Amino acid sequence: MTYDQGRGMSRHAELTAATGVRVYFCDPHSPWQRGICENTNGLLRQYLPKGTDLSVYSQEELDAIADSLNTRPRTTLNWHSPLQVLAQILANPTDQVPIQ
Repeated sequence: MTYDQGRGMSRHAELTAATGVRVYFCDPHSPWQRGICENTNGLLRQYLPKGTDLSVYSQEELDAIADSLNTRPRTTLNWHSPLQVLAQILANPTDQVPIQ
């Protein structure tokens, strides 16, 4: 996983110890080092402009936005959706290249 310098991953060592997933941190002010995150933020802004008050949305509305993003095909995933890729990874966890 690649994260920015925010507090969201303050317990990264515990995550790595529990799962074996390595956590990397991007350099400050370097959005190109976390391209997928920046792309996803851009897609999210189509639904929720920057500065939107999320408290005016119901959990069902936020879940619908998440479902829409997770089922949207992505160029970087060879036109598969994140949900399709995750399903393939879970079905074949030892595959090196999950997208075919």
